[in-house]
Amino acid sequence: MYRQTRAQGFGPEVKRRIMLGTYALSAGYYDAYYLKAQKVRRLIRHDFLRAFEQCDIIATPTAPTTAFQLGEKATDPLTMYLSDILTIAVNLAGLPGLSLPCGFDTEGLPISLQLIGQAFGEEAVLQAGYAYEQATDWHTARPPL
Repeated sequence: MYRQTRAQGFGPEVKRRIMLGTYALSAGYYDAYYLKAQKVRRLIRHDFLRAFEQCDIIATPTAPTTAFQLGEKATDPLTMYLSDILTIAVNLAGLPGLSLPCGFDTEGLPISLQLIGQAFGEEAVLQAGYAYEQATDWHTARPPL
């Protein structure tokens, strides 16, 4: 039962990331990785706080590239990690973020927009997302065949 509940619902990529996190927190690596990561996290959070002195919401792409075909990068973990690069800082800073559809590339694959809010600013992020959906129809669009 333990094996089934720990394996079902998790694909190879999620399992790989769980194992990497577990390894980084294991004895002997805690100081080398975790404490340094906490310092970097503080720096990232500080940069966001400075940016929010100028605005209420930050809009960015969700990923550095448009979507790739289903399963296309499954054997390339580095590419999978790099596709998350624009969401990692938001998560590390503990900020709310929302990803919304905002178009299609020339091959008909989806493109998304990320809205980032201040700490505990979930309401503002959701309001901005709702306003965007009211101003566009991307949330109802389907990829061309």
